[in-house]
Amino acid sequence: MEFSQRGGHRLRQLLHWLLFYAVYELGSGQVHYSVMEEAKHGTFVGRIAQDLGLEVGELVSRLFRMVSPDRRDYLEVNVQNGILFVNSRIDREELCDRNPVCSIHLEVIVDKPLQVFHVEVEIKDINDNPPMFSFREKNLFIPESRVLDSLFPLEGASDADIGVNSELTYRLSPNDYFTLDMQNNDEQIKPLGLVLKNLLDREETPELHLLLTATDGGKPELTGTVQLQITVLDANDNAPKFEKKIYKVKLAENSLNGTLVMKVSASDMDEGINSQIIYSFARDVSSNILSKFSIDQINGDVRVIGQIDFEESKSYEIQAEATDKGMPKMVGHCTILVEVMDTNDNAPQVAVKSLSLPVPEDSPTGTVIALISVSDKDSGTNGQVTCSLSPPGPFTLVSTFRNYFSLVLGSPVDRESVPAYDLVVTARDGGSPVLLATASVSVAIADVNDNAPAFEQPLYTVFVKENNPPGSHIFTVSASDPDALENAIVSYSLVERRVGDRPLSSYVSVHSESGKVYTLQPLDHEDLELLQFQVSAHDAGFPPLSSNVSLQVFVLDENDNAPIVLPPHSGVNPVTEMVSQSVAVGHVVAKIRAVDADSGYNAWLSYELLPEVGVAHIPFRVGLYTGEISTTRVMEELDGPRQMLLVLVKDHGEPPLSATATVSISLVESQKALKASPGVSRSMASAGKAAVALDVNVYLIIAICSVSSLLVLSLLLYVALQCSVPSQAVYGPGKPTLVCSSEVGSWSYSQQRRQKAFSGEGGAKIDLMAFSPNFPPCSGPTDKKEREEAGSNKENEPKNALEKINFKVKTSQRLCTLED
Repeated sequence: MEFSQRGGHRLRQLLHWLLFYAVYELGSGQVHYSVMEEAKHGTFVGRIAQDLGLEVGELVSRLFRMVSPDRRDYLEVNVQNGILFVNSRIDREELCDRNPVCSIHLEVIVDKPLQVFHVEVEIKDINDNPPMFSFREKNLFIPESRVLDSLFPLEGASDADIGVNSELTYRLSPNDYFTLDMQNNDEQIKPLGLVLKNLLDREETPELHLLLTATDGGKPELTGTVQLQITVLDANDNAPKFEKKIYKVKLAENSLNGTLVMKVSASDMDEGINSQIIYSFARDVSSNILSKFSIDQINGDVRVIGQIDFEESKSYEIQAEATDKGMPKMVGHCTILVEVMDTNDNAPQVAVKSLSLPVPEDSPTGTVIALISVSDKDSGTNGQVTCSLSPPGPFTLVSTFRNYFSLVLGSPVDRESVPAYDLVVTARDGGSPVLLATASVSVAIADVNDNAPAFEQPLYTVFVKENNPPGSHIFTVSASDPDALENAIVSYSLVERRVGDRPLSSYVSVHSESGKVYTLQPLDHEDLELLQFQVSAHDAGFPPLSSNVSLQVFVLDENDNAPIVLPPHSGVNPVTEMVSQSVAVGHVVAKIRAVDADSGYNAWLSYELLPEVGVAHIPFRVGLYTGEISTTRVMEELDGPRQMLLVLVKDHGEPPLSATATVSISLVESQKALKASPGVSRSMASAGKAAVALDVNVYLIIAICSVSSLLVLSLLLYVALQCSVPSQAVYGPGKPTLVCSSEVGSWSYSQQRRQKAFSGEGGAKIDLMAFSPNFPPCSGPTDKKEREEAGSNKENEPKNALEKINFKVKTSQRLCTLED
């Protein structure tokens, strides 16, 4: 049962659509109804919603409305049931005068989507107007000398109805002298007159009172009457006679005042004063004709004296008379038919009926934007209107029905390229010269979320010093969105990932509105050298769009770790080294080894022997960078049996950090030294091995110096490239730049993995140490040669960044040469 109901409903919908399609194909979308004039309020006209194929339940939601061109509310639609009914009194004669076809044209407009239907309601005539004569009483003066069958023209009655309701028949009250004469011909008028059947005798019957009755053909019949007062005159036998009963002439509208319309002429067979004729319009001619035309009493010239407008009246019917000067006066009659010719004196009229604005930028082609109506009061070619659209763009005009055009989207639009269009619709008629009219239409384009936020760079590099305070602002990301309103509101968030065994959000955070990136905890270069993550930018559109940018945060090292002395000299108690009194100058008696947890410049260690209080000349020295303690002269008895050496180990950080190591040296005889100092024996034994390893170390130092030189050259090239581009804000967008979030003191930064520097075992062993080539001036030299080198380096200290880098390269090469 439910299935059959659904099937029946679908069948009815299919039939409705077929009916609507058939009506549209036959009448370009027009529906025709008819209703009698003077119908009562609420009279049913038609089921307009059903006939147009619209669902009754959607009339309100789709903004169903009906528009009449003359803005009169003769008809109305009940949106609850879709029935068209009579809303106010309709007088056909007031609406259409005597036009044979009288219709009310309605425009039915619905939105979502925009549709336009044209409905024609024909107003049927009823017999509601009786025949009317111009005068209630008409006086006729007829000489008694008139012969039988003389015709005396009468003005007939008029009926405002049309068709059979306006077909009039006349009857004359019974009398002995006159009968009615009605001539049927192919002309536009049917002359009416009295025909004399019996001769008049003024002495016997000086006056006659007759009643002329006009009856229309309607049901029920309506009548109108006029009293004919006939006065029988004596004397003048012949009335003037026009050359034609009916004169026809064509007259262009807007003819100038004084323009000759035509010339009428009449003659009178009498002689003397009885043949002198005076021309005039009939007494019952309307005031409208008298305001537009005049006739010369002497020569019969009919001229224009008022405004002739084709749109006001297409023709004029003028009754003219020729009256002689006899006693009694005789009158002749004629009719002048003036046909007004149209000229192109009315420009087209353009009106925008409906607008669907703004237009979403993702609207499909073919979307109807506006309905435009055009009209021209002229007729024929002068009233044929064509429309054009300017400037050229994504919109076109499509003719829909008669004088209606639709503004249609012809190609896609993009709000980010053009946010609005100012269009001009130009209507031209077909007259000569061409008349035109314009209407402006402003079409705004509504934004849709079709653009994702965009960063200027895909990657930013940031430098941050370690041990930064929590909450430090290190960078600002910024993305732009060309959309509008909420579609352009950008918010930022971290793309969560894990850094080691901790989430990224425990290290950094980003402000959702400003895009500022903050650190949440102090960063430790020894624990984390490089932090890589992504920030996502989302807009507030629906659906939201997003894009990501990558950040590389390099954690710069600070000198926050002091050097640590390695065993065996790391304890509190000094280690005793046995030294023979007969050792040669330069003999290595001990070696201090130390490491620094920092990297680069901060991990570069130097060794310095602190002088002992009260001792003038110590026979030992320590290598500035090797930590080897060696003899500087031959041992003497004055040196005593025991020497306490205090070695200071410090880095090159700012400020420098240091540690100390204490070495106890005991002078013994040669054999005892060999037996008591196995370490020295081993050192002596390994001297041969050191000679072999020296060659290998030379090659290693050369390789390290080459790599350092390449690194310095790379840094020089990078600095040159950075100096050649325009400077940018530290936190602003742009090309990838080096950014220091705190005072670094130098732009150089070693991107190599930090390496701890420490001293190895064995005599004459050369320690290798990897560090950034920022060599400070050597401090605390212990011999003359080192002091001279330190003095020369200090004097040649570079004054700018480029000189500093060249200085570091030269110092590195010199160090490699010294080590070799």
